[in-house]
Amino acid sequence: MCSPVCGSSVIRMDLVSAPLGLGVLAGLGCGLLLGWHLRGRFSPSSKSLMTAMGGGLGEANVMGEGGEFKMILVVRNDLKMGKGKVAAQCSHAAVSAYKQVQRRNPELLKQWEYCGQPKVVVKAPDEDTLIDLLSRAKEVGLPVSLIQDAGRTQIAAGSRTVLGVGPGPADLVDSVTGELKLY
Repeated sequence: MCSPVCGSSVIRMDLVSAPLGLGVLAGLGCGLLLGWHLRGRFSPSSKSLMTAMGGGLGEANVMGEGGEFKMILVVRNDLKMGKGKVAAQCSHAAVSAYKQVQRRNPELLKQWEYCGQPKVVVKAPDEDTLIDLLSRAKEVGLPVSLIQDAGRTQIAAGSRTVLGVGPGPADLVDSVTGELKLY
């Protein structure tokens, strides 16, 4: 014969099983709705993303595994900026480039984000090189962001510190900045 403790456990299980079944169904329903929403928003087979990627160019391109898009941050080496200053100037260039592309070509921005937002920091020997790169990037139609310092800390006001090139197709970005050395 069963003890009173065992009997009370059976009663509790009966009371819990009905709400548990409803909870499982509610959770399943929420999961399906969330999955449906995310699939529509982030699916690589969405029409706009496929169009932007050149329409079905292969699985590596659709999944963004090939690193097809990137941004290059070109730092002037002759200014001898400290590491923190370089980081701040590169951040200014990246944010400025992002905002520019967000306004002018949001589809390109989506492609770059889907590839993981690759950014590479390289060095240029002087301001003339930076200006030459700026011209070359503009000629091929890449977004550019030239940062001038406010002059509050290490360097003179108006000094051109960093050039952001891209985001854009990696081969096009490399045609402008590919010969520069990593910072």
